[in-house]
Amino acid sequence: MQWEVVIGLETHTQLSTQSKIFSGASTQFGAAPNTQASPVDLALPGVLPVLNRGAVECAIQFGLAVNAKIAPQSVFARKNYFYPDLPKGYQISQFEIPVVQGGKVSFVLEKDGKSELRTVQLTRAHLEEDAGKSLHEDYQGMTGIDLNRAGTPLLEIVTEPDMRSAAEAVAYAKALHSLVMWLGICDGNMQEGSFRCDANVSVRPVGQAAYGTRSEIKNLNSFRFLEEAINYEVRRQIEVIEDGGKVVQETRLYDPDKKETRSMRSKEDSQDYRYFPDPDLPPLAIGAEWVERVRATMPELPGAMRERFVRDFGLSEYDAAVLTQSKAMASYFEAVTVKAGKEQAKPAANWLMGDLSSALNRENVDVAAAPVSAAQLAVLLQRIADGTVSNKIAKEVFGAMWEANATQENLADEIIESKGLKQISDSGALEKIIDEVLAANAKSVEEFRAGKEKAFNALIGQAMKATKGKANPAQLTELLKQKLTA
Repeated sequence: MQWEVVIGLETHTQLSTQSKIFSGASTQFGAAPNTQASPVDLALPGVLPVLNRGAVECAIQFGLAVNAKIAPQSVFARKNYFYPDLPKGYQISQFEIPVVQGGKVSFVLEKDGKSELRTVQLTRAHLEEDAGKSLHEDYQGMTGIDLNRAGTPLLEIVTEPDMRSAAEAVAYAKALHSLVMWLGICDGNMQEGSFRCDANVSVRPVGQAAYGTRSEIKNLNSFRFLEEAINYEVRRQIEVIEDGGKVVQETRLYDPDKKETRSMRSKEDSQDYRYFPDPDLPPLAIGAEWVERVRATMPELPGAMRERFVRDFGLSEYDAAVLTQSKAMASYFEAVTVKAGKEQAKPAANWLMGDLSSALNRENVDVAAAPVSAAQLAVLLQRIADGTVSNKIAKEVFGAMWEANATQENLADEIIESKGLKQISDSGALEKIIDEVLAANAKSVEEFRAGKEKAFNALIGQAMKATKGKANPAQLTELLKQKLTA
């Protein structure tokens, strides 16, 4: 039987506010346990929550960025459950009327050697408070409770079950991660818990309309764990069904050491949480004027920048989509084109998506910290354009620039000069080399004149070898053709 995978993600995004969502306590990471828990966070008697305006404005920014509806009025609810790190015995969240409704996130998916533009529809994004943290280490059979995170503002972003593979889920999560960092509403630090995903996974026979029974994998804090957990869970569910069993609705945790999911608890439905409007918080009213004030403070969004790159630089939609997946990469591209000239936009895009990205991935470096600056790469592109070096030699120069990790803008020129990599464009010099190559390869000359095109490529190869790769390829090709057809 052929199976179809169905995935939806719920992403908890910690908002970049200085204080918590309902109290004035700090959200700074790394403080000693329980030093950033105010009376409101501790749920002491008589205290009342006060909504953080900055958290609301982060939610509005996100809603505008994904073309969602910003609810003119939304309601906070109490989500009742009992954990040691939840001091109130309930979490303040949103249920029936979230602040952000609908929307979509588009991204590039690499599949079978091809690139596709995909879009995932969002169900909602709602504001809520985080719980504290249970600490199980170094307590000799006991659990410690740190309430520093309690009350930290979160925007929970929920998708429709639109994704059909772990790779697609990871591509969406990366695009969302980039977007919230682009907007500045989240620092994106997954190690510190600022961005973590819950994956709802089910399988169904291909062609079946009804969804299968889903499992929710909680608190995945890396893209690698997200992919591994989904792939394991898909295999597990298929094996259960094919062995005659039934998948049960449950919450599972992923063990990265064993690379498997394990059951945590039966999955609750909404009625199990006994939601009701929080009596201590009035409905949140967001007027059109407030929305427009927030809109005026927002940076250029990835979608608008994609359109501008296509319109102003003549890039393909795919190139523009790749370059705008991160704000840092888009800024790097624009800096290169400002320095090298608008006519170098396409070569710049090719270098950023090719050699630069390969080096960044290999060294696990962010583009903002790349050893080769935008200005330095622009100089290299100019040297390719003016014929100083060939594309092939430019790759060698780029490698040397990366290793040098130097600051001077004309680093490419220095490396070309010191290594003697300047392209040979002198016609007389090239003709002499070609004559020597033709004399030494009479058989290839005969084969070419007999109609074998491959012989021409062999002669080009020999000529490039004789010049140590420094011949101007276009000029060399033209001169060789002239010699062979004379």
